[in-house]
Amino acid sequence: MDSRKLKILQAVVDEYIVSGEPVGSKAIMKHVKASSATIRNEMAELEKQGYLEQPHTSAGRVPTYTGFRLYVDTLMERSSLSDDEKRMLDGMLDRNASTEEELVSSASLALSQLTKCASVVASSAPKFSLISKVEVIPTGKRMYVILMITSGGTIKNKVCRLEFDLTNDQLQFLDSYLSEHLEGVPVDEISDETFEKLKTAMGAYMMSLTPLLSELFTLAKEMTAQDIKLSGAKNLLTCKDFDQTEIINFLDSDNRREIMRFVDDSFSGLQVTFSPEHDGFVIHNSSVITAPFKKGGRTAGALGLIGPMRIDYAKFIPYLEYFSQRITDLLEERGETEEDE
Repeated sequence: MDSRKLKILQAVVDEYIVSGEPVGSKAIMKHVKASSATIRNEMAELEKQGYLEQPHTSAGRVPTYTGFRLYVDTLMERSSLSDDEKRMLDGMLDRNASTEEELVSSASLALSQLTKCASVVASSAPKFSLISKVEVIPTGKRMYVILMITSGGTIKNKVCRLEFDLTNDQLQFLDSYLSEHLEGVPVDEISDETFEKLKTAMGAYMMSLTPLLSELFTLAKEMTAQDIKLSGAKNLLTCKDFDQTEIINFLDSDNRREIMRFVDDSFSGLQVTFSPEHDGFVIHNSSVITAPFKKGGRTAGALGLIGPMRIDYAKFIPYLEYFSQRITDLLEERGETEEDE
């Protein structure tokens, strides 16, 4: 691919993002110094190579997802945020939110308002975290708290009420048993099969301790269940690039698993993914842009956008990266404040 073809492809994508209409050679002449005939020939070559397509005979061309991929990865000229834009974004972020969830939600809502896309917040499941501590603590008559801590710093607890009090012997056995069989085990390897094996292996203690073991496994599953929250879903319904039936089906379904297929890789850095790259994604002609945010030096989740392939990546990606970095900074500041106290 020579430099002229690259410039023409970049110009086609830029024009198509703005107009949403097939782009002809005359529009490209504003960006590339070449005759209309030369540009048409080059666009025909780009079509043969799979970067452009012609929706109708004698119409201009539109980018394929392969063309968008090359554009985003190589050709796009990102916009730089001005000081005024940064102040505007800061004003939309609820920096005084009482909880981390409210802080991140305010960024998600701001993104959906600014971009007219849907925005998504996903928590980071501790996929590679090990169980570092498991403990059952008596807290009252027939009341017990199950505590689980992972190597990634995640802490979960669950209050359980039994129909009988456990003896010291039973509690000591359980404490030793859980330490031996669960500590050091990856959280995402805790399965129903593992539960059945451990339950059976408790022998004489199985009947009395199975209720607590069952609750402990429920807790482990909760730790690996990634939380997904969608904002600005109505923006998808009003987007002319989408099939409305597909959007309704997406919103009516449990869309968390669909979204996580795009989000999983984003925990390592900014990701732009197109629906044709994921077979079976219900929203055709869509793109998902995600960026991680951190807490205590570890990835805590991801912030993202769901919209058509024809969105202003050069403008929206800086918005997304700014919000994810500001969330990281504010969570870091809160952590330092809590340590000082």
